[in-house]
Amino acid sequence: MWIGLLVTSTGSQFTIVAVFVQVTRLTGSEAAVGGTGLAWLAGLAVGSIAGATILDAWDRRTLLILAQVGLLAGVSVLVIGALAGDPPLGVIYSGLGVMGACSSIDSPTRSAMTTRLLGARLIPAAQVLNQVVWNTAALLGPAVAGLLIQRVGVTWAYVIDLVSVLAMLGAALSVRPMPPIEREHGDTGLRAIREGFAFVRKSRLLMSTFVIDLIAMVFGLPRVIFTFLAEPQVVGLLFSAPAMGALLGALTSGWTRHVRRHGLAVIVAVALWGIAIAAFGMRHDHLWFAVAMLAAAGWADVISAIYRTTILQVSVPDRLRGRLSGIHFLVVTGGPRLGDLEAGLVAAWVTPGFSVVSGGLACVVGAGLVALAYPELRRYRAPDGA
Repeated sequence: MWIGLLVTSTGSQFTIVAVFVQVTRLTGSEAAVGGTGLAWLAGLAVGSIAGATILDAWDRRTLLILAQVGLLAGVSVLVIGALAGDPPLGVIYSGLGVMGACSSIDSPTRSAMTTRLLGARLIPAAQVLNQVVWNTAALLGPAVAGLLIQRVGVTWAYVIDLVSVLAMLGAALSVRPMPPIEREHGDTGLRAIREGFAFVRKSRLLMSTFVIDLIAMVFGLPRVIFTFLAEPQVVGLLFSAPAMGALLGALTSGWTRHVRRHGLAVIVAVALWGIAIAAFGMRHDHLWFAVAMLAAAGWADVISAIYRTTILQVSVPDRLRGRLSGIHFLVVTGGPRLGDLEAGLVAAWVTPGFSVVSGGLACVVGAGLVALAYPELRRYRAPDGA
């Protein structure tokens, strides 16, 4: 599954870059490019609500297989649209919506399976390994995708993503079935949804991790306007820079196990993320400084992600882990898509540079407000053995 995730995550980066480039070429509008995030988010929301009814009640291997089939269908829409020439925006948005819906089943299912496969003690290490996968993919994928798209167009980028989904499908088929634990068989339907959200409402600690991540991603992720800030030949480098820092952070994260105040670490990491993004926005015309600041932001983000995910996994019982992982995925994936929309609209109304700088500063202020509003987060310490 880890190898399958590496392949499919790399492939998905080709689609991310291709969609931004394709919509920029079709419309020249920052708002239209930002709309791609809204399309993904709409599918993500629908899939998350539907998935919450079954994530803890069905065999997780079966769910993972079905999610890959759906992802193949979504990418196929983008391939067909690209082959047709200049597709309507509705075709691109619909393909993204299908992919968003299926991703809301795919990622929570894999996350819930991880704890059963490894046990709670190895969850922090597993999160680091997953961060290595995601950030290796985010580092290599956009850089190669930018060169590929410049030479042969967006169609081949979509085809590569289509083929890459088969890796996770093969991984899912190779795993043994993983039905719910009999004594903890999960509810289905509306009762399952209510139970999952009720758990979040009662846990201010979990709620605080969701809120602070939303702040960071909605205001501090300027990727949607990279195509307006740089020449086409270096856009891939800007996309890869945060992953460069995040991968370095993941590979050198052994020190994180000595930190017990996970909540305070999250707050500090989000503030550092915002500072780095604002600095990038101020000097985005100096390429290597811009790359360095984006890399620093990626380093801060991976530290935040390790602690936030660990807090979730060690504090949620298995019978709820699928649903809570689904809510977590809705936040961590939906936030960047809302961020795409926010950054695109502010860039269209003011300037791209203002959009980046103001968003970074908003992250710093937001981290401080969360620290004040949720003392549970800043006081949280990891339990023994976690």
